[in-house]
Amino acid sequence: MPSFDTVCEPNLPEVKNAVENTAKEIGTRFDFKGTAAAVELKDKEITMIGDAEFQLVQVEDILRNKLTKRNVDVRFLDKGDVQKMGGDKVKQVIKIKNGIESEQAKKITRIVKDSKLKVQAAIQGDAVRITGAKRDDLQAAMALIKKDVPDMPLSFNNFRD
Repeated sequence: MPSFDTVCEPNLPEVKNAVENTAKEIGTRFDFKGTAAAVELKDKEITMIGDAEFQLVQVEDILRNKLTKRNVDVRFLDKGDVQKMGGDKVKQVIKIKNGIESEQAKKITRIVKDSKLKVQAAIQGDAVRITGAKRDDLQAAMALIKKDVPDMPLSFNNFRD
């Protein structure tokens, strides 16, 4: 029975490279000289540090540009609140989304079931498996999911015929 998995997985090596390139650019830019501006990646969390909120916005802008150049979708980023640190410094933690949350998975299965296509959707951990008798139906389901769930960077893998 043909099937595929709908997943939400970032390219973590490319995210790591983008964060390292951002840190390198922060170290060389004139407007960041003598400031506490920094960015680091730890366990699927990017921490940005700066002297003020406007500096965090600049660091985030650099990070988004680096991620875009490396073909990493910026919808994987889930920004947290700006927190005060000791002194005048502020920090912001950005979580990297990995896996489909149960609410989103239920939404995807509901979309597929309501579409009247001859396919079945089943939630399997942090992925949604779509199975059907015909390859054309599966491709129609892919197009439907891409169209109806624009807020998540979904990809399709494990296509079996």
